[in-house]
Amino acid sequence: MTHKCDFLVLGSGIAGLSFAIRAAEVGTVIILTKKEKAESNTNYAQGGIAAVLDPQDSFESHVEDTLIAGVGLNRREAVEFIVREGPCTVKELQAWGAVFTQTPSGQLDLGREGGHSFSRIVHAKDHTGRTVEQALLEKVRSYPNIQILENYICVELITEHHLGVKPKPKGKIHCWGVYALDAHTGKVHTFLAPVTLLATGGTGRVYLYTTNPPIATGDGIAMAYRAGAMIANMEFMQFHPTTLYHPDDDSFLISEAVRGFGGILRTRSGEAFMKKYHPMADLAPRDIVARAIDAELKRSGEECVYLDVTHLDPDEVRNRFPHIFNRLQELHIDMTKEWIPVVPAAHYMCGGVLTDLFGRTTIEGLYAAGEVACTGVHGANRLASNSLLEAVVFSKQAFENAKAYVEKNRNHALPEVPAWDDKGTLNQEEWVLISHDQREIQRLMWDYVGIVRSDERLDRAERRIRLIASDIEAFYKKTKVTPALLELRNIACVALLIIRCAQFRKESRGLHYTTDYPDRDDAHWLGDTVIQEHRTFFWPLSVPLQQNWSS
Repeated sequence: MTHKCDFLVLGSGIAGLSFAIRAAEVGTVIILTKKEKAESNTNYAQGGIAAVLDPQDSFESHVEDTLIAGVGLNRREAVEFIVREGPCTVKELQAWGAVFTQTPSGQLDLGREGGHSFSRIVHAKDHTGRTVEQALLEKVRSYPNIQILENYICVELITEHHLGVKPKPKGKIHCWGVYALDAHTGKVHTFLAPVTLLATGGTGRVYLYTTNPPIATGDGIAMAYRAGAMIANMEFMQFHPTTLYHPDDDSFLISEAVRGFGGILRTRSGEAFMKKYHPMADLAPRDIVARAIDAELKRSGEECVYLDVTHLDPDEVRNRFPHIFNRLQELHIDMTKEWIPVVPAAHYMCGGVLTDLFGRTTIEGLYAAGEVACTGVHGANRLASNSLLEAVVFSKQAFENAKAYVEKNRNHALPEVPAWDDKGTLNQEEWVLISHDQREIQRLMWDYVGIVRSDERLDRAERRIRLIASDIEAFYKKTKVTPALLELRNIACVALLIIRCAQFRKESRGLHYTTDYPDRDDAHWLGDTVIQEHRTFFWPLSVPLQQNWSS
């Protein structure tokens, strides 16, 4: 079956939903989402949205904090743009129905998190992402020209390759939509549009331990790479330093705001160890805190460290972090009386599909926003609570450019695209074998491509995962697609992209730390690691992205 619209949105997080709301004012919109509408990394975001709203704060301070966290790899123009858009973005979300926590005097209650010089985190207690997403979903429902299709998983972006047309040398590749599998019926549908927005979220499930939901399998990045888009800075996976360590529960994020509220990291013996690693101690940027915890665990042989808020007012703790408090209570941990056992876990991908300031990828008609995109904002490490802000601001940028693109191409007919060829039968015995590959990839990535890396570890991971990926690809080509197989294929692809970027960068910077090159090297590595098809190359920060991509 073929579906057509003006704007095709892949993903239902904050980037996709905010884009769809704007796009509905000028055309028809289809949103494809893998699971339920509210299942996304946005919905799991506890912290908040960073914005300069305190009279004592300034745009310059927020920009500087972001640049410091990004360790010199941020593109300043992108950082300055989202920071200046921060206050009006918060007001727009409020106008769309988001209700944020206020002080008794009726002002927005501004929290503070690691790496920030001022209190500037707009939040809805400790479930900001869920609050914002629910408000946007309500807004989306008010538009009759927005259609949300749940339980659809994308198979491949539709480009010249599917039309039997070979792109001209140095010519643009075009995206005209996507093939997507209806998980309920097992049928692959064709979705066509002059504009496609990738808002598919992150890649946390590439790792064994992650704060991300099960859907975060890097689908958008993998599809864009296979279609020929430039992918950048995949070596910079952010490991959240504090996720719950508990044998009976999945990795559960303990928000950075807990440390911003006064929480202290301690060893089992009670030592407040962060002051040894950074002048900001427990408020240091995430990469530093994650490496500090990793070092303490390796030194002591313990399985976790502890986050202590028992010295704080219990009522204030319960009021500020009701979601975290209740989740811990279910596991018989009272955070007002007991230390919380924590370990790092894969949390946020700072790299992704390379875009310019207008959300354009290197494939014409394909835009990207949110965690799937590499906009230049985060550099080598994301500053806390910049991600939701970036997602909304760049989805707006993408819409403004896409609107003009649709108007320009409105009289051009979409191409005739062949239906998906799903010939082939599934051999259940083979599937039992291949299904173990996901766990093996996740374990290899955790052991060898984690917080601390080395050339030997990276090479070992590449050799093993490349063999697994080859088996998966062979299996994919001869079988009917299933959601599990598509996700496994994408996980293998993204894992290799992370490894290749990590192997290419011969220095340590931000989230990428290697024992073979322990120092930062601005003379040679002040720029982006870029992968396109089978080549990996370096894009200096001195060369702007707003130029002809093909050059």
